[in-house]
Amino acid sequence: MVFRWWPAWLGIFLLAVMSWSDALAQATRGKEIRTALVIGNAEYRGARLRTPVRDATALNESLNRLGFRVRLEENANQAAMVSAFRSYLARAERSDVRLIYFAGHGVQWRGRNYLIPVDLEIQGEEDLASRAIDLTEVVERLAGMRKGINIIIVDACRDNPFTGGAAKLADARRARTRGLAAETERATGGLAPLQAPGGTVVAFSTSPGSLASDGEGARNSIYAKHLLENIDKPGQTIEKMLKQVRIGVAHETKLTQIPWESSSLMGEFCFRPDPRGGCGGD
Repeated sequence: MVFRWWPAWLGIFLLAVMSWSDALAQATRGKEIRTALVIGNAEYRGARLRTPVRDATALNESLNRLGFRVRLEENANQAAMVSAFRSYLARAERSDVRLIYFAGHGVQWRGRNYLIPVDLEIQGEEDLASRAIDLTEVVERLAGMRKGINIIIVDACRDNPFTGGAAKLADARRARTRGLAAETERATGGLAPLQAPGGTVVAFSTSPGSLASDGEGARNSIYAKHLLENIDKPGQTIEKMLKQVRIGVAHETKLTQIPWESSSLMGEFCFRPDPRGGCGGD
């Protein structure tokens, strides 16, 4: 009689242990402070983009489900972007996981990358340094914080939005792209490589100096689409997740857009650990 009921009892016991393990994992994750600043800029004067606001809104929803406290900004002008970055960086040191996501126009100038507010007007090269957000400086500020990890994701490349045209990609398709080349000989198309300092991973939607699609006819950009599909897969390290995004984007664009990352993380991080609280297991 005892042996006949043993399998059922064992199943109940194992379910109880698994439930306890899940509860413990959730409690452990609950102690981890995760914060994010998410910006989607689309309504540029004369250079409107289709998907950044939808990309940012969708990522905001995903991050909230993953335990992040998110500040979301849509179509941020210069004052709003400065305020958002100042506020976030002032409080970010208390976070264990810090994430910044930007979708919109960006540019490199003199080896530094700048994120563009929707109301920026270029009169001269000095306007970038004084009116746009210096991404390199933001990364340096985050790297100086004493604990936690930093994740910077930039879907912003790479053509001049103020010429009003669509750019020709490598396979001769014409597509609206994300990026800025300032009205100066010193500014170049594409974003500059950015080496991740300690405890940081920096992800770009395409390789340095290349173009990224604004998701012609789709709800989200190609990069955002694959990011959203992969970000909450259980037990997947961030490096593996970004690799899957890169593979998906490269395949869909027939290798005309290949995402790029730089990482100096020392440990493993998963947006969603597996049911036992693990990260990076087989």
